[in-house]
Amino acid sequence: MSSVSAAIAHALKPIAPQIFGLMGNGNAHFLDAAVRAGFDYTAVRHESATVSAADAYFRISNRLAIASTTYGAGYSNAVTALAEAAAARTPLLLVTGDAPTTGLRAWDIDQAAIDAGVRAVRYVVNRHTPGATALKAAAHALREQIPVVLAIPYDLAPVSSLEGELPDFASLRSTPPAPELNVSQISAITEILAGAQRPHILYGRGAIEAAAEITELAKCLGATTSGTLLARDLLDYPYDLGITGGFSTERNAQIIAQSDAVLVLGAGLNQFTMRFGELINAQAKVVQIDLAATATNSRVDYFATGDIRAAIRGLLDCYDGQKSAWASSVDLSLVRARPLGDELAADGLLDPRRVASELEKILPPNRVLVQDGGHFIGWGPMYWSTTGARSLTCVGTAYQSIGLGIASMVGAGVAAEGRTVVLAAGDGGFLMGLADLESIVRTISSGVIVIYNDSAYGAEVHQYGSIGLHEDPMLIPTVDFAALASAVGATGIRVQSVADLAKVQQWVQHGSKGICLVDARISPNVRAPYMEEVLEANAKAAAAQSSQSD
Repeated sequence: MSSVSAAIAHALKPIAPQIFGLMGNGNAHFLDAAVRAGFDYTAVRHESATVSAADAYFRISNRLAIASTTYGAGYSNAVTALAEAAAARTPLLLVTGDAPTTGLRAWDIDQAAIDAGVRAVRYVVNRHTPGATALKAAAHALREQIPVVLAIPYDLAPVSSLEGELPDFASLRSTPPAPELNVSQISAITEILAGAQRPHILYGRGAIEAAAEITELAKCLGATTSGTLLARDLLDYPYDLGITGGFSTERNAQIIAQSDAVLVLGAGLNQFTMRFGELINAQAKVVQIDLAATATNSRVDYFATGDIRAAIRGLLDCYDGQKSAWASSVDLSLVRARPLGDELAADGLLDPRRVASELEKILPPNRVLVQDGGHFIGWGPMYWSTTGARSLTCVGTAYQSIGLGIASMVGAGVAAEGRTVVLAAGDGGFLMGLADLESIVRTISSGVIVIYNDSAYGAEVHQYGSIGLHEDPMLIPTVDFAALASAVGATGIRVQSVADLAKVQQWVQHGSKGICLVDARISPNVRAPYMEEVLEANAKAAAAQSSQSD
């Protein structure tokens, strides 16, 4: 008779054979059973890394992974990463220890309350149905696209399971098909599109599976297209403008601003995508099709809940309007052109734009991009190309966190399938996750870490230093990350001039093996375009508040 932990491992192995874990009292029996069962186990060095790695793994591979921690401090160390996964709606399974069935001990915390607080669903196993409970938890994660916590009470982990036959996983996961647009909805949207002279299609992460259908519809309409950051490089279409929003080029924004109808597919229309209300002109009609229950932005004129692919097929079947000449008439020569930047900024430090533009030419082209959070996030997505729609992940942005990038690189590395994993991080965030630099060096066969080292928490300097707050709490003593990298077995390169990037080129030419850390000493004074938009929006909000209080 197997233990409760072994029953859980047996049930989950066919569903989610990849585990990112850190062992402790509460999950020792589960990890023992999992390793004996043949799971692919990746050890990390901080509990938050278990969840961030599993999160990034799903975003790149589209496959469920398991994170595992002990109870109490191990669990609470992972809460920030769990909140990020919940906010981003990333399905993963956190298998964690918990207080015994007899109640909380002096060192236990109310993990159920914390799960609820970060909007993560919780399942608790028992002796009678541990495997079935595990399957239900995994099915819930995939069905609802959310992280799920599977809690193992401490006193149950090693005891014998009393379970019989397991339920069929497919039946647990099955859901009613996504709603399809009705005739009146198709007719209303078709009428808007048929009346447009300058149609544009904006697609997001929710439309990744509909790339072929979006391309066909764009050709039918004669529309230009663009994607949100997390859906970049989705289409092979000559009139695709690239990323829309705060990471777009000015020419991209100018073209979209001329559109008289914008069809939004699977994109949430957050403030960054919408450029704080400046993306779409006031006269344009905005149609949104999404699985959400209601429109996700007040700018939407017509909203329909429905499956994206089915909706597009319905539109194609009914559309008999004229193909617009809009897309073919637009001058796209500068649509992806960005300032290369100066070699050095006025303070004698590197211009981060130049670092990014030079690295675009140097980095291996078959790459996966991983972004930590921070001011520097503007540079990588703007300048670095990728290899498909699931080749970029930003673990941390949904919850407005920094420091999760190192761990998410570990998860992306497992999912990369031979591609070079490129992490962009700031010095502040990288220091937060430093424990898992060792995990990166140990697990990733080809990776580049680019640290935009401005000796500061750059976002805070730009947002709050610029309005007069004292900058001392925002500054960081300059850290020699190249030396730290060398100490754990990576190739550390300090970059203080463009010429120093030749050492990165040499690393690439020698086969891009192992980890290369680029410690780029950048100026804190070069501000990313998206940050300019943030500051402008903040200034307008402050002015409006001031006028109301006068």
